[in-house]
Parts: sequence; structure tokens; C-alpha cells
Amino acid sequence: MRRAARRAVVAGAIAGAAVAVIRARAAAQRRAGDAAGTRAGVDAHPVRGRTRNQRRVELARTGGRAGADFALHRARRVFAGAERQAELDEEFQLRTAAQVAETLGNMKGAFMKLGQMASYLDIGLPDHVREALAGLQQDAPPMSAELAAGVVERELGAPPDQLFLEWDPEPIAAASIGQVHRAITRDEQAVAVKVQYPGVDDAIRSDLESAGVIFGAMGLALPGFEPGPLVEEIRARVVEELDYVREARNTQLFADFYRGHPFIHVPDVVPALSTARVLTTELAEGVRFDTVLTWDQDERNLAAETIYRFVFRSLYRLSAFNGDPHPGNYLFRPGGHVTFLDFGLVKQFTPEEVDLFADMLQAMVFEGDTARFRHVIERIGLLRPGTPVSNDEVQEYYRHFYEFVIEDRTVTITPEWSTQAASRYFDPTGEYGPIIRAANLPPSFVIIQRINLGLMAILGDLHATANFRRIANELWPWVDGPPSTPQGEAEARWLAERTAQTA
Repeated sequence: MRRAARRAVVAGAIAGAAVAVIRARAAAQRRAGDAAGTRAGVDAHPVRGRTRNQRRVELARTGGRAGADFALHRARRVFAGAERQAELDEEFQLRTAAQVAETLGNMKGAFMKLGQMASYLDIGLPDHVREALAGLQQDAPPMSAELAAGVVERELGAPPDQLFLEWDPEPIAAASIGQVHRAITRDEQAVAVKVQYPGVDDAIRSDLESAGVIFGAMGLALPGFEPGPLVEEIRARVVEELDYVREARNTQLFADFYRGHPFIHVPDVVPALSTARVLTTELAEGVRFDTVLTWDQDERNLAAETIYRFVFRSLYRLSAFNGDPHPGNYLFRPGGHVTFLDFGLVKQFTPEEVDLFADMLQAMVFEGDTARFRHVIERIGLLRPGTPVSNDEVQEYYRHFYEFVIEDRTVTITPEWSTQAASRYFDPTGEYGPIIRAANLPPSFVIIQRINLGLMAILGDLHATANFRRIANELWPWVDGPPSTPQGEAEARWLAERTAQTA
């Protein structure tokens, strides 16, 4: 019964937010249309005479059709042979910036990014909601070769076949706001070139204007939730992702930090071939997450340990982390080797914020001090002071998120455990309802919670098995424990060499 209630509450919140957004957009379109119709002196030219609002209205009207067409295209591919699939893909390529913008209006704006974040919470939802969220993980139709080449030429001053020794016009992957091509530079380096979709920046900024509506709807179910700071944090992070110059700096920050690491790899940036809309990095090799799920459990455990170490080593030693822990951002090789991609959405944490994370761990894991833990989360803003629940109830609610590192023992993280962690944020009708209704998500915790839930979902899918407490002891700076696994021993040697080189 409780599970059914949780489904109803979460699905209702999602549906309510969607309805609110649709109504807000419809009202905005009506206002834009009325204003355009009564404005005097507008040029009657079919392109030049259209205002920005009129163009948005037209994109909104056609966006649904673009999404439906692409859904039909995917269905046709399922029943086609390889040759016919290639023909269908070519037919559906986006050949003009207008086509890209049209499709982006329905598929590639900020709501897709927010939906991808929500997709980690999909277990336990009704099938149609889960399928809708899963659809947000799919690639968008590719730009045509000519359109992608045009973006490269505008950004880098020459067409790809002149800039590169070899250029593959067929994209090898789709990123959230662009697509990736394989190429070889003039000095014979294999590279991946990410080309931003033309018009994606306007589509995302337009969507972000309505982001407050979604989170305002959440506030109706969660009275302690303050949407304003959360919306501003998400806006800031998502807008940053549009700037490939910033992403290049983020990528190189991680690449430099992990240089020479025995099992963690971040590709280097090629600055001479990178701009605000084109990002070129060394080409990495490896298999995707779906393939890893078919490997034996020992290999899955090694991959999981690498991801876990990367997350918390980055957080506590680099004070930064990629805020998009998505399986599509990893490439795997046997033996726990993982390449980490896509550093567009990176959160830099202040020393004070990192200290707060440590305070919570100290109180919950090392001291078991329920009163101190409550004081810390109230000071941070995670829980409204004076909430009529006991300290023990607060500890019981939050303990689940620390459960796998509290005890010094081997544990297995399952999909069910990850689902329970996610559901604790969104079920105000259950036994923890009074805490959930009084809970908040301050700006400094927006990305942290995204990291936590995303990481737990990935480890759950891998059925990751390890003594995470001992691994965590190696990563927590205030413990700095001895290596507890072969990977830990290899990492300790790397750290010692790195320290010696910088001394």
C-alpha cells in the first residue's frame, strides 16, 4: 500500500508540474500572439518580420510534431535491416538550424536535462511515466554532415576536411547539447570533436525561464521546500554547460589531476581545436555501461569501485565534481579501468561546503551523535528548525543514505536499496512524511544530491559488492586510512608518486 501511495504522489507531482508548465507556456504563447497581432509597423516579410516571441510560438507548435516524428522514426528502425536503418537515419537528419531548433524545442532544451536528472528516480513509478523518463536518455536525431561541418567552419575558420587529416561525418555519439565526431588531427592524433547544436543555447535559456514553475509545483507537496535558490542554482549550472570554453577548463582540471592514475582516465583537451561551441579532446576507448552489465560480477565490482573512488576523491581532494553522473558519460575496460567524459556541468565546492559534508559524516558515521547531526543539518538548511520529530526519527530517516559506510563489512548495493534512497525524498505520505515535508534542498546540496542519487543508481545496477567503509576511509581526508583493496594499493602508489613530483 505504501508503495502504491509513493507511486501516486511522485507521479502526481510530475504530472502536476508538467500541466503547470504546459499551461504557463500556452498562456505565454497567447500573450505573445496577442502582442504580435496588435503591434503596429511590424515588417510583413515572412522571416524578418517575425518577432522573437512569434518564433517561439511557432517552435512550440511544431515541437510536438518533431518529437512524434522522431518517435516514429525510432520505431521504424527496430524492424529495419542495417542498410535500411542507415537510409532512415539519413532521411531524418536535421539539415538546417531551423530544423534543429524545432526539434530542440521539444527534445533538447533544459527540460530534457531536468528530466534526465529525474530519470534516476524512476523505479517504482507507473510504467508510462518510467518510459517517458527513459525516453529522455535517448539520442536526438543527428545534424546532417553539412550542418555539423558548417558549425565547425564558423567556429574554427575552416571546414573539417581542411582542419583535420581525417574527419568522420557520421557522429559516433550524441551529447546532451551536441554530437560527437571522430577525427584525426594533422599531427595524427585521434580525437573526439563535440559540435554544439545550433540554436540549443536559445532553446535552453527559453526553457529555463519556466523552470520555477516545475519546482513551485513541488513546493505544493513539500511545504519545507524553497524553490527559489534551487532554481537559481540549476539555472547557473545548466547555462554554464552551454559554454564549451568552460567545459574545456573543467575537463583539463580533472585530466591534470588524474594524470598517470592507474585506472581513472580523463581525456586531454586540444585547445587549438576548441571554442565556445566546438570541443576537441583525445579519443578514448572502451565499452558502454550496458555492456558492463553483462560482465561477471568481479569485473562489475572493479568498475563500481573505480566510479566510487573517482566521485569522492574528486570531491574531497579537488573540491569539484561532475554534476552529471550518467552511465553514458563512462567508457569501461576490463580490470576496473574507466574513462570519464562530459564535464560541462561541474560544481566547484568551497572549503566551507566540503567541511559541512564532513561534519555530517562525523556526526552520523563516527560519533552516532543524533543531536549533533540534527543541529548540523538544521544549520545547513536541510531541515527546518523546530520540526516536531525526535532526534532518533531524524537519524533513522537520514541513516539510510550512510548505511553502506557505517559498518566495517562487505555489503551489496542493490537496485532496491537505491530505489528506497530515492523514494525517501519524495513520499510525504509515508512514515517519514513529517521530515520530508519539512525538508529543503539548499543550493550547495543541489549537485551533491544529484551525485548521491545518480551514484547510488549506478552502483545498484552493478550490484556493487565491497567493503565501502574501508574504501571510504582511504578517501576521507580526516581519516586517510591504509589501502584496503588492490585498487587502493595502486592508487596509493600513484598518490605517493604524485606527491613526490610536486614536492
